[in-house]
Amino acid sequence: MSDDRSISRRDAVKLGLRAGVALAVSRSVLAESSATARQQGGQLITRPIPSSGERLPVVGMGTAVIYQNPTPEQIPPLRDTLKLFPELGGRVLDTAPSYGRAESVVGDLLAELKNRDRYFLATKVSVRGGGDRAAVVASIDESLRRLKTDHIDLMQIWNVSNPTLIAPILDEWKAAKKIRYTGITSSFKAQYPDLEAAMKAHKFDFVQIDLAIDNRDSQDRIIPLAADLGMAVLVNSPFGRNRVFQKTAGKSLPDWAKELDINSWAQFALKYIVSNPQVTAAIPGIGTTQYLTDDLNAARGKLPDAATRKKMAEFLDQIV
Repeated sequence: MSDDRSISRRDAVKLGLRAGVALAVSRSVLAESSATARQQGGQLITRPIPSSGERLPVVGMGTAVIYQNPTPEQIPPLRDTLKLFPELGGRVLDTAPSYGRAESVVGDLLAELKNRDRYFLATKVSVRGGGDRAAVVASIDESLRRLKTDHIDLMQIWNVSNPTLIAPILDEWKAAKKIRYTGITSSFKAQYPDLEAAMKAHKFDFVQIDLAIDNRDSQDRIIPLAADLGMAVLVNSPFGRNRVFQKTAGKSLPDWAKELDINSWAQFALKYIVSNPQVTAAIPGIGTTQYLTDDLNAARGKLPDAATRKKMAEFLDQIV
């Protein structure tokens, strides 16, 4: 995700699924054109967390795969990205212990940059084989250590991992002000029934769920339930595990996309998601300043209405 994230653009490169160098070049060119739009100004669109009213930009950032096990030469682009993100108005950064070294990489870089206080930092906790209270507490403590922080803005139960055990512990940590918000995550449809049951049984501030322009099921079930329960919604896998980029490689945006201030396929996919008024923020995986600038522009300018969202989904469905 963040994605439980979902798998980032870097995944597709890693697995050879990204349609090769031509697509990478195309994406870079579009990001450069998006930079021009950023220079024209405009604050990021924000939405409130229902339980508190605190507002968050509708596009955040995920760390799965991209931050999982970077080589020394891959660290500088990540550092640049984490420096620029809050300077452009970004706040939400999502990670997890299950993402390899991601928590440590993020913690080290934010400590070096001295900008942790500008981030809304989210991570996750899970227990294997049932686990117990001690295992839950040890996991949270280790996340705090790796992230080099004394509090977590959002602690989420990863992939519906034993919410009966973990949820009350998160409530205790929230009361002690060691975490500010609680949540639960999933990116697998097979988990939706258990996720719905947990959402109804426990008072979470957030749910994190998969949603993409070609993967819309959570809009029929999980996201409306979150709205009914007063829960914020983070969206992982916003590019459909890179299916959006694979499908649109070499294809031109529709002319009407310009009316929505859309300058790239990433913005097309993200604006579809964040224009859902029940979504608080999407968290694409971002590891370069080019992708960062491009993706954050989806949180600026016009957003499609319900009819246009339907038109966008139908347009993408028709691409062969």
